[in-house]
Amino acid sequence: MAEQARAAVIVGVDASEGSLRAVRWAAHEAARRDADLRLLHACVVDPGEEAEFLPEHVSRRTRHAAKIARAAAPGLEVAVDVRLGLAVDLLLAESATAPLIVLGSHGLGGLRGALIGSVALRVAAGAQCPVVVFRGHAGPTGPVVAGVDSSPASEEALRFAVDAAVARDVPLIVAHAAHQRVPSIEPAFADQQAEDRRELEELVSGWTRKHPALEITTRVVKDREPSRVLMAVAPDAQLIVVGSRGRGPVAGALLGSTGNHLLAHATCPVAVVH
Repeated sequence: MAEQARAAVIVGVDASEGSLRAVRWAAHEAARRDADLRLLHACVVDPGEEAEFLPEHVSRRTRHAAKIARAAAPGLEVAVDVRLGLAVDLLLAESATAPLIVLGSHGLGGLRGALIGSVALRVAAGAQCPVVVFRGHAGPTGPVVAGVDSSPASEEALRFAVDAAVARDVPLIVAHAAHQRVPSIEPAFADQQAEDRRELEELVSGWTRKHPALEITTRVVKDREPSRVLMAVAPDAQLIVVGSRGRGPVAGALLGSTGNHLLAHATCPVAVVH
């Protein structure tokens, strides 16, 4: 019986500096998961051009990215996959079987001044697997932050965040943004916050029992904007994790305002979990 191929974390590669930073992060993540790493480069050539005759600059940039990955995680199995096609289409197809896709927040050819690249935004919105968009930096000691509400997507995001915190041996902060449903009635809002805290504690209680050594802190913050809460509760966070309530090919259509805002403004990597 043929041996089953090991799962590989996929990282999108181009010549941008953001892409190379994402490669380093993805190499460390693949090593933590005991997985291989596959560098995927999308190449569009003229219809009459044969795929095997790829431009030298493509080979040069993929070799450089592979060298960076191997230096970041010695012993890691790194494969280079140069494919013909559009990056978004190729990455979304890979998301059906990949355990994780990692992207830089910007690639080549994006709009000058844009806060988040279109490839990262569209893949984060449409992928079937978790997607990490590498932004800013990822310090070695900061906590993992998970944003939750009452949706099923939050449960999957929390599962991903717990695994990430355990693998890194760092604390986990689980945060919820509460806003006043009935304006100008503070006693009612106080009761609502208390109920939100109870629900949050109940949500994490099972994970506390499963991972007694993991330090989990819950926070309910009065704010209408969840992304602002998630960026504020731990400025030194090394990863922020949020859920996505749907999938779709249109940039941002189903990712939601929280995910869009984090992908544009967070100062650390952001994981979007479907």
